Amino acid sequence: KKMKPAWDSLMADYKDHPTKLIADVDCTADGKPLCDANGVKGFPTILYGDPADLQKYEGGRDEKALKKFAEEKLVPMCSPKNIDLCDDAKKADIKKFQEMPIAELEALITKAEEELKEVEATFKTNVE
Repeated sequence: KKMKPAWDSLMADYKDHPTKLIADVDCTADGKPLCDANGVKGFPTILYGDPADLQKYEGGRDEKALKKFAEEKLVPMCSPKNIDLCDDAKKADIKKFQEMPIAELEALITKAEEELKEVEATFKTNVE
């Protein structure tokens, strides 16, 4: 609660920014699946970076520290939208997936989800 005014100010500062998203998620309501998927256990938890590989922010929680971090560390990264920031290998991967038929992409996603379920089941079995 102590951090909320600083966070709200930061969200307002970057509200319509073309490359930086500052947002909050209510992990006790509609955002719970997103929080669970990203290993959020305590609140507030600040995550940043590539949505496929979010990192935990460990810096200061005051407005000055948050703004400094946003300016220095929240930078555009390799993605289909920022292809010029990608190395040749990533550009090739992006191109391959962009040219792939939707049915083939869906099949790859389904296969990966099934593999993930198997790994999770094995993990749960080994933990119990």
